[in-house]
Amino acid sequence: MSFVSPISRSIAREWLGSPVWGTNVQFLFADHVLDTDRRELRCGSKTIAVEPQVLDLLIHLVQNRDRVVSKDDLTASIWNGRIASDATLTSRVYAARKAVGDSGRDQKLIRTIARKGYRFVGAVLTQSTADEPAAAAVGPASNELPDQLRPALPFPDRPAIAVLPFINMSDDPQQEYFSDGISEDIITALSRLRWFFVIARNSTFVYKGKAVHIKQVGEELGVGYVVEGSVRKAGDRVRISAQLNDVATGSHIWAERFDRRLADVFAVQDEITEAIVGSIEPQLYAAENFRARRKLPDSMDAWELVMRALSHYWRVTHRDNVVAQALLEKAIAIDPNYGQALGVLAASHTFSANMGWADMATTVPIAKRAALAAIRADSEDPWSHHALGCVYLLTRRFDDSLAEFELALSLNPNFSLAHCYYGRALTSCGRWEEADEAARHALRLSPRDPLSALYYGVAAYAQFVGRHYDEAMRLARAAIRLRGDHVGGHRVLTAAAAMAGQADVAAAALQELRRAQPNISLAWIADQMPFKRDADREHYLEAFRRAGLD
Repeated sequence: MSFVSPISRSIAREWLGSPVWGTNVQFLFADHVLDTDRRELRCGSKTIAVEPQVLDLLIHLVQNRDRVVSKDDLTASIWNGRIASDATLTSRVYAARKAVGDSGRDQKLIRTIARKGYRFVGAVLTQSTADEPAAAAVGPASNELPDQLRPALPFPDRPAIAVLPFINMSDDPQQEYFSDGISEDIITALSRLRWFFVIARNSTFVYKGKAVHIKQVGEELGVGYVVEGSVRKAGDRVRISAQLNDVATGSHIWAERFDRRLADVFAVQDEITEAIVGSIEPQLYAAENFRARRKLPDSMDAWELVMRALSHYWRVTHRDNVVAQALLEKAIAIDPNYGQALGVLAASHTFSANMGWADMATTVPIAKRAALAAIRADSEDPWSHHALGCVYLLTRRFDDSLAEFELALSLNPNFSLAHCYYGRALTSCGRWEEADEAARHALRLSPRDPLSALYYGVAAYAQFVGRHYDEAMRLARAAIRLRGDHVGGHRVLTAAAAMAGQADVAAAALQELRRAQPNISLAWIADQMPFKRDADREHYLEAFRRAGLD
C-alpha cells in the first residue's frame, strides 16, 4: 500500500535528482543577503557578481549549514553527478569565499573540514522575500526571538536533561544522519520516562557543530544535566562514547565507551539510557523497569532510512518534507510493520495539510491510512497517535482527536510537537486556558525549536478565543517573527487586531495574510477550520468581517 501521492513522488524525484533552491527565501549573514528567488547575492546595497555554478555551491552550503557537505554531495548537487576534478571544486569554493568576503586562511564563513568536505559556519537568519514589505508591521524576520519575548524557564520539578547531538567521528560525512539517529533515539527513550523532564530534539540540535560549554547549554535550556557523546561507524562495527555531565559542578557523573557490532546498536542505546537513569535517580533505577518500550525494526537499513527522513522532516520546509516522505516509503518497503516509520510518515502528511503545502482532501486520507497502519504495527509508538490526533482534528472528530493526543503524551510526556497540537485541538473545542497551558509547555520543553512559531501560534489562537486580544497579537507577532510564512500567525494577528479596534493594524495584517495564504476568505474559514462550538466560529468570522475580508 502506498502512502505518498503521485505529486509528492514527482517532487521527491526532482529534489533528489537536481539542486533545488527553496522558493522565495533570503539568507542573511555577515552583512550579506543571499536571495534564492532572484538568485542574487548582495552586500548592503551592492549586488555582487557571482558565476551561476559558484552561486549554486554557496546556496547549497548555506541551506545545508547544519552538517558537513562532502565532495560527493557537491558533485551530485552542483554538477548533477558529472565528474568534477579537485581543482575545479577548489576553484569554485575559492570564488564562493571571495564573494562573501572570506578566504581560505580565515575560513570565517566557509570552513574546510579535513578529509570530509565543507561546512558553512556563519550565523544565518532566514526570511521569506514575500515578507519584506511587512517588516514595519510585524518586526524583523529572525530565527531567534528577542529576550523579552522568550518565555521564562522555570526550573522543572523533575530532573531536567538535554541530550546534545552526538559527534560523527567517521571518515564519511554522509554518516551524520547515523550519529544524529543515535542521539534522537536516546532522547526518545529518556522522554518516555515521565519522571524526567527531557528537552526536545529540535532545541538541543541547535548546538550541532558548535563548541559550547555545558553551563551555557544548561542556562539556555534550563536543565541540570547534559549528555554528550560521539559515534564512529566503520563497516559492521560501531563505537559509541557517551558521558553525563552535571551542569552545576561542570563534572562528569558517568562516562562509558561501547565497541560493538552494528547489529547491537539498539542494545547500546538502552544501556546508555539505563546508565543515565541509574546515575541521576538510582532509587528509580532500582524500582522501575524502564527499558525503552519500543518495537525494534526488523532491518538496520530501515532504521537508517528513518533517521535520514527525520533529519529532513525537522528542517520544516515543503521540499524537505516531501523528501522525508520518500525516504520513509523506502523504509516501509523494507519493513512494512515498522511502526515509527509509518507514524512519522502519517505525521508528515498531516503537517503538510496544516502548513498549507498539500490539499487536505487528498492528504488527510493518506495520513489516516498510515497512522492506522502504524498503530496496528506498534500501538505504543507516540508518533502514530499524534498523527491520528491531527487527522481526527482536521475531520472534526474532536473527542477522538483529544483522546489520541492524550495517548501520545502518555507514551511520551516530553513530546513537544504533540503538546502543541493537543493545544490546537483544545482551542478548537473552546478550552482555551488548557490550550494555552499546553502550548506554553511545548515551548518550555523545546525553547529553541525551529517549530516554535507553531507553539506561539497556538498560544496566540488560544488567547484570541479567550478574548485577550492584546496578548493574542503579541504572541502572533512572535510566531511571525520566527516564520514569516506561518499563516496561522497572520490569521490570528488580523483577527485580534480587528476585534481590538486597531483598524490600521488589522488592514496591514490582512494584506500580509493574503500574501501568505492567497485563498483566504470567509468561506474558507467557515469550511476548512475546525470549530466544535458555533459561537467560536462566529467570533472568528466576525473578526475577519471587521478586518475587511470577503
